[in-house]
Amino acid sequence: MGKDDPVRSCYVDRMLSVEENAFLTRTGAGTPMGDFVRRFWLPFLLADELVPDGPPLRVKLLGERLVAFRATDGQVGLVDEFCPHRRAPMFFGRNEEDGLRCVYHGWKFDRAGTCTDMPSEPPDSLFKTKVTIAAYEVREKAGLLWAYLGPPGTAGEVPHHEWMDVPDAQRYLGRWEQQSNFAQAIEGELDSAHLSSLHQPLAAPDVPKASSFGAYLREDGAPRWSIRERDFGLTVTARRKAGEGLGYFRTNHFLLPCCSLIAPDPGRQRMMRTWVPMDDERTGVIGVNYYMDKPLSEADLAALRAGENGFPLPIPGTHRPQANRANDYLIDRDVQRTSTATGIRGIRVQDLAMVEGLGPIVDRTREHLGSSDAALIAMRRLLMRGAHALRDSGAVPPAVRGGDLYHVQGWSDVLTDEEFERQQDQRILV
Repeated sequence: MGKDDPVRSCYVDRMLSVEENAFLTRTGAGTPMGDFVRRFWLPFLLADELVPDGPPLRVKLLGERLVAFRATDGQVGLVDEFCPHRRAPMFFGRNEEDGLRCVYHGWKFDRAGTCTDMPSEPPDSLFKTKVTIAAYEVREKAGLLWAYLGPPGTAGEVPHHEWMDVPDAQRYLGRWEQQSNFAQAIEGELDSAHLSSLHQPLAAPDVPKASSFGAYLREDGAPRWSIRERDFGLTVTARRKAGEGLGYFRTNHFLLPCCSLIAPDPGRQRMMRTWVPMDDERTGVIGVNYYMDKPLSEADLAALRAGENGFPLPIPGTHRPQANRANDYLIDRDVQRTSTATGIRGIRVQDLAMVEGLGPIVDRTREHLGSSDAALIAMRRLLMRGAHALRDSGAVPPAVRGGDLYHVQGWSDVLTDEEFERQQDQRILV
């Protein structure tokens, strides 16, 4: 697939081998995909989850067990979960005077990983100058904490997304954990064809098409794809029939290495999701819903907090969804029989049931892919090609620069094919 070649095949059926599937999904230290993802800034916590000298939080990123804390000066540290002395858990440490102190023997480390105090050694000992704790660079931007786990001195800029430019009142940030591999999670997000089935009521609502494009999703379940590689990743457009000579075009983006930007209906909230590998079988999701031109209403906020509009309702005190695999996502078979395709409440929970229900790492050797799967095939190829290039020649894609490269938007509209071809590049620009 060339840089500007749309994917138009009518049947694909491209299964991954066992080796390719492992290559795509394994992200631990030293794996090709893990090394590739580490070259990007990754959001991992909401900024307000940490307070100066407050409790540290456990963090799992790319298979590494870490602890995050906000020091006295307000800066955030991200260090190994275990003290380098006897491997005691730093989660139980005291966050004090610009450092995290292990309570086992009192060794203290600043956010850069330097040992600043070692009371279990004689006062004249130089041992503390020879011991460090693994630490990663953290930056705070737009209400999120971002970590860089790549080689020192290779970090680009933190991404500059369009939602970062709006006031706080116009955006809602949240996070949750998903019990699946990160690639699996992204595939579910880029799969536009499932919108015609999974999220649909059994009876079409009486809503004008001008105010909601859902009718086009219901009427045409076999979208045609136009997919283009960009410096930031991929632009994926699904075209559905919308009357004589017209198409409903829905343009989303896959932003390297693990972010999706979703096109809104007119007047609806825009959405961005970042699917960060915690380990090979769990994904930490950072979600942002936002308006570019108005604040979120009280009704908007109430719905978001109640687990609607793309956010799952969490188990109190955790970031795990209440509706989960253990309780069959609270499926109601009576509702499924009479009202909705799934009987599962909430778009995000419906997605969870499908993506987590595959198992933590789906056996892609048993897939039979069709033309509707073109976007996820392109995403797999892009990730695997990037990981191969880094492993084999040290090459990195333009996206590692970050910054304004990510300042793009999704969009949807009813157009002629000629209008789409003229407008598609310009309309992704903010």
